[in-house]
Amino acid sequence: MNQLLILSLLLCLWPFNHARAADYVSYEGKSGPGAGKHIVFLSGDEEYRSEEGLPQLAKILAERHGFKCTVLFPVNPTNGLIEPNLNHSLPGAEALDSADAVVMLLRFREWPDAQMKHFVDAYLAGKPIIALRTSTHAFNYGNGSQSPYAKFSWSSKSWPGGFGKQVLGETWVAHHGAHKKEATRGIIEASAQNDPILRGVTDLFGNSDVYTAAPPPDATILVRGQVLVGMNPSDAPVEGKKNDPMQPVVWTRLYKNEAGTTNKILCTTMGAATDLQNEGLRRLVVNAVYWGIGLDVPAKADVNYVGDYKPSMYGFDGYVKGVKPADHVQKVKAGAASRKGSAELGEAKGDDLLKP
Repeated sequence: MNQLLILSLLLCLWPFNHARAADYVSYEGKSGPGAGKHIVFLSGDEEYRSEEGLPQLAKILAERHGFKCTVLFPVNPTNGLIEPNLNHSLPGAEALDSADAVVMLLRFREWPDAQMKHFVDAYLAGKPIIALRTSTHAFNYGNGSQSPYAKFSWSSKSWPGGFGKQVLGETWVAHHGAHKKEATRGIIEASAQNDPILRGVTDLFGNSDVYTAAPPPDATILVRGQVLVGMNPSDAPVEGKKNDPMQPVVWTRLYKNEAGTTNKILCTTMGAATDLQNEGLRRLVVNAVYWGIGLDVPAKADVNYVGDYKPSMYGFDGYVKGVKPADHVQKVKAGAASRKGSAELGEAKGDDLLKP
């Protein structure tokens, strides 16, 4: 029996076993407004390094604000390593049962029904959802899938646009800015200046590009994305149609789901691990957690890093190999300095320019 077949069988059996504690990480909150509240982070994308960015956000919310934070990863059951390309893997999904809010950065996942059920149950329970970047196309069930959750697929015809379009407010459309060439400056919408989610948020920037997005009329646009001529915060805006009009990059909505409960939604098409080097964006996400749960948003939330944070540049197959979930518990991961491409702008691969 070849190794690929063995791995496929293990992944099929995996959801029926209890996840090992080593397959996810939990940060117990210290004192703070979030004490007693549980935030579950869902990482799982091949490109934007959610497996690096979400643990840092979890550490900040636990250490600085008191929340209990659990981070789930796509883990290879044969060796316990994080492998973002495994789109059928989310051990520890039962953590969602006790979540008070969900923070997600997912891309084209097709979890086994036993794992997906925990996510859908959390959604139908009306739990607040903070969705980053490729979460607009979080799920991708193959043609002819018999899963009861196939409608969540980004290209669903029975539920047009799937979970992204129906719940978050948009699915995958296109790169609006040039991928890996034109970065994003966040411009706060004039009508949203006093929104609590934007308290203390200034100088928004991400080196990921602006996505095309058209949230529904019931969404409140907080930030639009100004396409820049280069990849630096000081670069000038692109002239012409790309910025006229500017695309929404952060919005909120209240969504009444099929169970009749209402989810508080914040969706941002920013959120790559490198984007989260921006203090303003980290604060916006932290503020969104407070807002989602119903806590008073701080005037200027503490979003200083906890431990080392030198995220890898985004790109397909660019994840750091040999990392286990437990490695994220350490404040400074041994060997972090040896990461190739960390905090550097790599050359775009040809297929990077075509994939959502």
